[in-house]
Amino acid sequence: MSGVVLWFTGLSGAGKSTIAELVGRELEANGAVVEYLDGDVVREHLSKGLGFSKEDRDTNIERIGWVASRLARHGATVIVSAISPYAETRAQARALVEEFAPFVEVHVATSVEECARRDVKGLYAKARSGEIKEFTGVSDPYEAPESPELVIDTESQTPEESAQQILSYLEAQGLIPAAS
Repeated sequence: MSGVVLWFTGLSGAGKSTIAELVGRELEANGAVVEYLDGDVVREHLSKGLGFSKEDRDTNIERIGWVASRLARHGATVIVSAISPYAETRAQARALVEEFAPFVEVHVATSVEECARRDVKGLYAKARSGEIKEFTGVSDPYEAPESPELVIDTESQTPEESAQQILSYLEAQGLIPAAS
């Protein structure tokens, strides 16, 4: 049985990891084998040494897509939470995964202003002052998905409501069993 890949994309601070964790916990509680590929963690272990140029970002996302495809092929539910700013590279990741399993793109659509307001690390302020170069949403582009399976508006709903929206979608699509 093949798994599924839930690909959370959005700006830094949009809520990708928070929502991904809530969705994953619910899926695990219902018996799914869940693997998490968080962009920051992957950069630390699989993509160490890569910078933030477009080429390096593309390489990082291609690696995540390849790993996700292999895990999903063996039945895992793979939850990716990575900024993945470029549409073309997300499409390449989708193509890798869809050889083996469904790919569900989840656009965590949060304005750059809201992301900056939530930013506890001060990354947006550092990017705006020029201290951080090539920061997505400030000095580097974020290409929002044109037709994701889901758009999550974290400015109008809680993380729990967002997770429920995703779980309801997965159930309606037959990608997870119906809640009993």
